[in-house]
Amino acid sequence: MTARPTVYPSDRGCQNRRVSRSYAGESLVGQDGMAFALAPALTPTGVDAAPSFFHGFATNPLVLARGLVTLADITATRYFQFAPSSLRDPILTASGDRLRAECFSACNGVYARLDLLSEGFDGGDIGHGTTNVDLGTDTRAALSAVQRNELLHLDVGMDGLAVATLEATTVERPVQMPDRWVRALGNAAELHHGLVPVLTLNAVEARSFIAALPPATGATRSGWLTRTRSGVKLAALHTAGSVFLAGAHRLSGIKRVLVHVTGMTFYAPADGAAGALLAVVALPQARLTVGLTAEASRGYSGEGSLLASLAADSVREDADLVAVLLAFEPVIEVDALARDAALSAERVRAALAVLAASGRVGWDAHDQAYFHRELPDDPDRVSKDNPRLVAARALVAEGAVRPEPGREGGWRVASGGVDYLVRVDGRAPGPLADHATCSCAWYLRHTGGRGACKHVLAVQLSHPGVRP
Repeated sequence: MTARPTVYPSDRGCQNRRVSRSYAGESLVGQDGMAFALAPALTPTGVDAAPSFFHGFATNPLVLARGLVTLADITATRYFQFAPSSLRDPILTASGDRLRAECFSACNGVYARLDLLSEGFDGGDIGHGTTNVDLGTDTRAALSAVQRNELLHLDVGMDGLAVATLEATTVERPVQMPDRWVRALGNAAELHHGLVPVLTLNAVEARSFIAALPPATGATRSGWLTRTRSGVKLAALHTAGSVFLAGAHRLSGIKRVLVHVTGMTFYAPADGAAGALLAVVALPQARLTVGLTAEASRGYSGEGSLLASLAADSVREDADLVAVLLAFEPVIEVDALARDAALSAERVRAALAVLAASGRVGWDAHDQAYFHRELPDDPDRVSKDNPRLVAARALVAEGAVRPEPGREGGWRVASGGVDYLVRVDGRAPGPLADHATCSCAWYLRHTGGRGACKHVLAVQLSHPGVRP
């Protein structure tokens, strides 16, 4: 496919310049990552040959420009054992009513997403599609130089990303997505799905908190973010309504949009425990979401949060069916999908977890809903990215799982010459793997915080009728 010319402003005097580029090839999944040819102008009504799935002028150019540079800052930073990185490549997804730009930090422990809402653009079109580009030096410089009332035009499509002002036009070609990012996208969706709004700050409180954040190079500061009469502070002890913030320096990238902040909401585990955290920053016609893993030393790609859902019965077949029904919805309605697919809501959520494992589904905490990205599907990714699940299937094939005599909810799993005891809480709701304990070293080390161990998964696989 050859790109048609796209038009955006270039030189002073409002003279327009046609910039035509072509990009041929197909989306591929390889050992080193995911290479995009676009995704590939796929829309809810079929494949669109048009090379551009998003274009328009920003109504608030500073918010757009500084928001994108914030993502570039985050993805170029290794917050754990600080070191700069050359990564600057956000994932761009147009969903009909907004443009989402997403990235992970170089250490993989920080997730960031900029939601550019439809009212933030004028005189353009928001279509449907996904691509991955690199924000190079020229584009970063052009965005950093944007003034408050300057015209800023964005074009996203087959050719990648084009940024145009009256002073300059830069074009960034699609680049290969790090394979680690695909694994991280699935874990981020699952971890963020369980978070609820706990603490909300107004504009003054939010700006004061952000201004006081330590720099990315600063020492790690952790504690319970607690409301005070004058705003919030980090405290050593948990109190009602506080949220645990692991590594406050990991939020430092938000400082670039400080003057635009109109509010901020923190999302944390519903039980009040320390864990993953989301900070959703309200901006004019946009939102910036920054997610943190439970510890600064942990990356999203290794969290294993999808394992319980991936081990569910018939989940791959359900995922294939649900994938056909997705249509780039900015907000995926689980109940509507369940009706259309003739599946239970629980099976649809498990199917969405499989699609998340391929990066095709994300979670928006503000909307409390899944959203659709269109990335190349790799049927073998679930097995490649989840060795514990592969090991559990091998244990089942060996007949290693047997009930514990005289103990209801107890199972023995023979592995490596050792019998491990798995106990299942039959009173707790949800997937079996979420409410089981094991005597193995993995569980004792992580206590379920990094996903289920292979022995618990083997029990779930071998006895699918056993549900808490």
